[in-house]
Amino acid sequence: MTEWTNEAAIRRWDSANTRQYMAATAEDGDFAKRHLVNPVLLRLLGDVSGKRVLDAGCGNGYFSRMLADRGAQVVGVEPADSLFAFARDTETGRRQGIEYVQAELARLPELGAAFDAVACSMVLMAIPEWQPAMRACVEALRPGGQFVFAIVHPAFEGLWGTWRDHGEYRMRRYLAEYEITGQHAPDFHRPVSAYLNELASLGCRLHEVAEPGLDPAVAAESGVPGIESYVHLPNFLLVSAYANG
Repeated sequence: MTEWTNEAAIRRWDSANTRQYMAATAEDGDFAKRHLVNPVLLRLLGDVSGKRVLDAGCGNGYFSRMLADRGAQVVGVEPADSLFAFARDTETGRRQGIEYVQAELARLPELGAAFDAVACSMVLMAIPEWQPAMRACVEALRPGGQFVFAIVHPAFEGLWGTWRDHGEYRMRRYLAEYEITGQHAPDFHRPVSAYLNELASLGCRLHEVAEPGLDPAVAAESGVPGIESYVHLPNFLLVSAYANG
């Protein structure tokens, strides 16, 4: 596997995201986030009204804005210049009370009071130094606070493409760690056990693991060849846990 650093990965994400793409996904993300990731994240977090929530790796800020719309006091952290600038500029226009901080998750600055919840959506699988990032998320919580993260499911990373091409899912490697070439920037394959064992080592209590499937009606309406694979197999893995306390 290529020796990636956090800084190199951040530069790749920074250059890959155009202002046009960020504007197109500014409300609730892309198709997969709208239909598979966001609904489960919001269900796991429950009522966030009045809660202090960290959106860890907030990207263009869309999930921060969704949380703020539901009454949360939101801090969004994003290291990439282009994504951070879009999030900050959008907040300047909307004035939802979101505080955006430009920083790496693995090297979080002082963010004030501890958080009731930390949401880390579609980030950990894109970070070379993912373990310090997960630790920082957990350490930002108050005792008993909730940590929720979403990643591409390590067992089904190439789901849509292989199903479209072969009419079934195919995977040749699982246990090894390796780089995956992505549309915007690389992801890094690690088995599910790596994430869950790291969570346990941080003293977290597992609450729920979710593997959402796509509504068949949504798949049919989309008209995208191969998208029915999301009905039958989970392309995303979401985990909810609580910090000791």
